[in-house]
Amino acid sequence: MLKDMRFNIRMKIAIGYILVICCLSVSIVIVTDRITALQHEVQDITTSDIEIHNLLASIRNSTLSMETGLRGYLLTGDEAYLDSYESGKSQWEAKYNSLSPFVSKDLATKSELEEIKLFIQSWVEKTAEPAILLKQNNNLDELSQFYKMDVGNMDDLKGKFEALHAKEMQSTKSHVNDLANRNRLITIGIYAMLLAITIIGFSIVTIVSGSIVKTIKQVAKTITDIASVKGDVKTRIKVNSKDEIRDLGEATNELLTSLESKNWIQTKVAEIAMMSQGINDVTALAKTFLSKVAPMVQASYGVFYIRKESNKGLKLVNIASYAGDDDNIGKQAFNMGEGLIGQSAQENRVFLLNGPQEHPAVITTALGKIEPQSILIIPIQYENKIEAVVEFASLQPFTSQHLKLLEEIEVDFGIAINNVVGRMEVERLLRESQVLTQELQSQTEELQSQSEELQMQQEEMRMTTEHLEQQNLFAEQKTRELERVKEELVEYSAKLKQSSQYKTNFLANMSHELRTPLNSILILSQLLADNENSTLNPDEVGYASVIHSSGQDLLKLIDEILDLSKIEAGKLIVTIDEVNLTELPEVIKHTFQPVAESKGIEFNIISSDELPQTWQTDGQRLEQILKNLLSNAFKFIKQGSVELSVELADQAAVEQQLPMFSGEQVLKISVRDTGIGIPLDKQQLIFEAFQQVDGETNRQYGGTGLGLSICSEFSKLLGGKIVLESKPDEGSTFTLFLPSLDTSLLEHLTKSREEAAAAAFTDTAEVIVASKPPVSDEHQAAGDAAEVSEFANKRILIAEDDERNVFALVKALEKEGLQVTVAGNGNECMEILRDNGEFDLILMDIMMPIMDGFETIKAIRKDEELQAIPIIALTAKAMKSDRDRCLEAGASDYISKPIQMDRLLSLMRVWLTK
Repeated sequence: MLKDMRFNIRMKIAIGYILVICCLSVSIVIVTDRITALQHEVQDITTSDIEIHNLLASIRNSTLSMETGLRGYLLTGDEAYLDSYESGKSQWEAKYNSLSPFVSKDLATKSELEEIKLFIQSWVEKTAEPAILLKQNNNLDELSQFYKMDVGNMDDLKGKFEALHAKEMQSTKSHVNDLANRNRLITIGIYAMLLAITIIGFSIVTIVSGSIVKTIKQVAKTITDIASVKGDVKTRIKVNSKDEIRDLGEATNELLTSLESKNWIQTKVAEIAMMSQGINDVTALAKTFLSKVAPMVQASYGVFYIRKESNKGLKLVNIASYAGDDDNIGKQAFNMGEGLIGQSAQENRVFLLNGPQEHPAVITTALGKIEPQSILIIPIQYENKIEAVVEFASLQPFTSQHLKLLEEIEVDFGIAINNVVGRMEVERLLRESQVLTQELQSQTEELQSQSEELQMQQEEMRMTTEHLEQQNLFAEQKTRELERVKEELVEYSAKLKQSSQYKTNFLANMSHELRTPLNSILILSQLLADNENSTLNPDEVGYASVIHSSGQDLLKLIDEILDLSKIEAGKLIVTIDEVNLTELPEVIKHTFQPVAESKGIEFNIISSDELPQTWQTDGQRLEQILKNLLSNAFKFIKQGSVELSVELADQAAVEQQLPMFSGEQVLKISVRDTGIGIPLDKQQLIFEAFQQVDGETNRQYGGTGLGLSICSEFSKLLGGKIVLESKPDEGSTFTLFLPSLDTSLLEHLTKSREEAAAAAFTDTAEVIVASKPPVSDEHQAAGDAAEVSEFANKRILIAEDDERNVFALVKALEKEGLQVTVAGNGNECMEILRDNGEFDLILMDIMMPIMDGFETIKAIRKDEELQAIPIIALTAKAMKSDRDRCLEAGASDYISKPIQMDRLLSLMRVWLTK
């Protein structure tokens, strides 16, 4: 009966408390009893011994009063002294009678009191009364003779009183000592009792808490084992107690069952996501998908239909099957809305048929054919557009877990299909571009040959001046040929532009291909980092945050890789800000410590105490350099250590590496590893784009080979330099020397880069420039003066929220003699125009906060006083629809970013002269 009872935690705690309270109650009763007995003994001392002392003192005082009164009367004859005698005589007897009960048990004291009583009575009868009678009768002679007889002396009585008083004091002292001993024994007993109660209470608490904590620890250990890296969610918690802990264990088991199902789904989704990597053909992708997913959902048959466009409209075409044969492979194509396949695509709807009757699909085995018991039709979409429809057939009904798995797969696989189709299209365009490039190269060689012939002919013309008339005819002929060559050059230029467009489209598609999977990484890692269900521990949340941060960095890196040409042309904008050198090591450690732990590599960060707190440079570029260098260090190391050190460079190293910053502080950041090292002949090669140490197409360590190239270019942009020291099999050290920049120094570096880029452009354009007629200095000066006069004292209003773009535009336009005013958004632009609308031209950015460019342009055109001001729209997009929208909103003209200043100045010149 007791065994089957449910003792919950509250009941166990209550029983423990009751037992402890009972023990305390017993101890309180015992202590109270002993204290009461002690109080009685104290009361006996106070009411007995003290009373005895008081009564003895009263008796003594009464006898003294009797003696004093007698002497006074005998000496003076004044009967007033007899009152004192009579009062003492009556009082000592009363006090004596009161004292007798207190000493009734002490025979010695009682005997001494009897002697005192008899002495007093004898003194009264034999001394005091006769003497008073003689005095009253005035018998002085007899009185004198009476005293000479020495009948009784009161000094003896005083000695008796003092002896008795001393004896009583000793008795009282003995009682007090006995009481102190007993009090000490009671105190010891109380402490012993409290100790016993404490031990009993602790034992009770230990027993009760042990029965609770033991079960909780068992549940916690099981949960910890499950939550560990190698934990098995199939493990279940077993609890024998019948309390809330058992309820917790059962609830946890239900949660584990749900987690096991979700884990299975996530694992399968990840397998399918990995499956599509490296596949560049949609048919191969479909076959791989069917062969992978059909066993997961226990399907025995499957058909894959892909969406294709034709002259007759959209169709769903059968491109792959699972476990099908020639007679049972399904219909080859469906129109949208035709059959369940077409209807599923048209409505974006899942069809589940259990026990289908007379379905054409049959499952073929070696022994025969079996009709399916369940049919599942699933549409696969991407960006609200159906990409494919898949049909599965099974001998048993599909479960909710199967449907959930297919629902999770649907979106990601739609992305995979779109990516493969996009890659196929990119490959087709690339092949066409390659063919066209070969044709253009062939034509270029022909043109070069013709150009060489022309140069030879011109030389012959100069050598044969005596045949001028004949050579003039020859020159006219050559002139016509030059015109023809010029036309061919124009045609060639157009083809080059077309080829450049192909390259642009290829890069745009590649950017899309890179961003699409990265988008999923960012979204999922953000969901993990938010941890709304609190299923992750703080370390795992930190890892998810690192993944999300790394994904953001990768997204930035994609943009920078695709714009690598900007670095070479000197057009990349550098933003100087204050970088906190005390926070930088922590940011780097937070990013790479998990990488080091996962690879079992020691990662150390050493920061010098002499470093300043801040450093003037582009923090984003500096972080990218360090992350690229550290990523390479961890990539090319299997064991050992990676070290990041930050310190100030010594002046000898500064003079050697950055002589223009000699005498100034230069930051020295070194990344050391104990990896594979780099041979001496490859140490300069690795800083070139698409190069690695192995130099092979199939690289052992992966990567694009752009990291070190970008690091080198970024360091140059920041006025610094990267130095490499390495030996094979001993490791490498990449050292970044970085100066502290200010605005003037940055402008100097930027101007140097632009001049270098302009020089490179000039070298490539020498052939074309050489064919142009020479321009005299007078004509050139006149042309320059005309341009300055066109822009001189013209007022320009720039509406732009990006400070970097504003800085570049203001510097370029002020250089042309223009007066520039800047508005940070549309509202600020309207306020400036209302205060002072005398502007000659407005440069309007489209994407701005608060009030965008479209709204601002429309507001300006509604104001009659501002309608005549020309507006040139600036936008980062370059689609035809964006140009149309700008013009419809009221813009005078349109130019896309990144802005080409020559083209912008040309447009401004057109509108400023109208």
